[in-house]
Amino acid sequence: MTVDTGREDSPVADHGGTTATRRSPIGAVTAARQRHILYVATTDFVLLISAIVASEYLWLGTSADTIEPQFGLGYTKFGVLLALVWWGALRLAGSRGFNVLGTSDEYQRVVSATVTTFGVLAIVSLLAELNLSRGYLAIAFPLGLAAVLFSRRAWRRFRERQFLRGHHVKRVLVVGQPAAAKEIAQWFSRNPHAGLDVTGAWRPQGPEGRRLLRIGDRLIPSVGGSTALAPALDASEADMVVVSSTDELGHHGLRDLTWDLEAAGIDLMLSPNLLPVSGSRIAMRTVAGMPFVHVKKPQYAEAGNWPKLALDIVGAFVILMVAWPLMVVTAVAIKATSRGPVFYRQERIGRDGEPFAMIKFRSMHRNADARLRDLLAAQGADGAPLFKVENDPRITRVGRVIRRYSIDELPQLFNVLRGDMSLVGPRPQRESEVALYDHGDWRRLRVRPGMTGLWQVSGRSNLAWEEAIQLDMHYVENWSLVGDLQLLLRTLRAVLAKDGAV
Repeated sequence: MTVDTGREDSPVADHGGTTATRRSPIGAVTAARQRHILYVATTDFVLLISAIVASEYLWLGTSADTIEPQFGLGYTKFGVLLALVWWGALRLAGSRGFNVLGTSDEYQRVVSATVTTFGVLAIVSLLAELNLSRGYLAIAFPLGLAAVLFSRRAWRRFRERQFLRGHHVKRVLVVGQPAAAKEIAQWFSRNPHAGLDVTGAWRPQGPEGRRLLRIGDRLIPSVGGSTALAPALDASEADMVVVSSTDELGHHGLRDLTWDLEAAGIDLMLSPNLLPVSGSRIAMRTVAGMPFVHVKKPQYAEAGNWPKLALDIVGAFVILMVAWPLMVVTAVAIKATSRGPVFYRQERIGRDGEPFAMIKFRSMHRNADARLRDLLAAQGADGAPLFKVENDPRITRVGRVIRRYSIDELPQLFNVLRGDMSLVGPRPQRESEVALYDHGDWRRLRVRPGMTGLWQVSGRSNLAWEEAIQLDMHYVENWSLVGDLQLLLRTLRAVLAKDGAV
């Protein structure tokens, strides 16, 4: 079967030895992504040149070009040369790679290329005794790095907005069981910023013919049969193939599929079916000439070691020093507008199942706990985890303001300094919620609960119970210090946007 796409066609060999027509890989999606790479590369070069020139005049002044560092080059010519080398290092590090842009690996490669460039420059300068100004380089290094990282972030947001509007989204054909196609499709739909959409499925060992597979509120073609690659590609109009089960193809079938897709210019990815596992824990290993996916151990222990503890103590102290005037004003407002104590203490379950008293600014009237069960019963939410009372009449006027901006949670900084909580971690839960855990969910109690976490930046009180548990489990198994810093920045943005606040 052939679908007329209005483009030049090219042959694709199927696994039956025949050929079918296939649209040219130089399509709209590929061309758009290539343009995006060009825009990113151009922006990198302009920003690096600007950072170098700015550093020259900030440190050396208008007479900079009369100073000759070495080899008869003035600082302006040397700066242009440095910018070219720096720009090339970003290219060699693969930071503008087709499959790197938009991933967590992009920033790491930018930093690595920059550090390597200036490290090599420092060594060459020392060995060749070059007369380079250290102050000039000390300004150029962070200025250029910050400019490139900021622009990469801006381009990433632009591309995500394009994907959300349905522009330049890659169509994906999933090879494997229908259940795997549904799971991958649901994952992509929950993460639309990836720019991928499952538009078809192919089951080589399934029954011959074409059927419709329901995914959510839409139907996609599902093609069966070992010789049905070309019909499956045409039916799905796929730009990418994801293999969810290599057993469906066999050893030689996967090899042949690789060759066929390479000839057509279609990307191929193998899914290890490890959705909750962070990419930093996955690596490829070759054993006896065979490639294997190596999964590193969960990061439970690292999430409780001294770097995280140091971040908690220093971070909590700094935030307290900055926020204490706001906390004083909040305490006065609470005391002046409603009866009762300034602080509210509630028992939560901490690390290793140990209970502790979590401290918050009081945002409700004094008899709030006694009225809770009746309110939940009236709204049909009695006994539900992560309950939320709609239009809660127990909240005070001041309470609505401090909840909207999460000011009520600032006293938890004292819990952090006491060691009961962390700045970043799983959501601190009640004993009744912990009682609902299954065997695997208990692993989230191996680390201290956090003032913020993946649950905070992913919807806060709008999350379903299963989603909240899944996010917490992902955090404790894939913890990293860089991840904690990123979550703190994302929390600030979520709080200012008032996402999911109650």
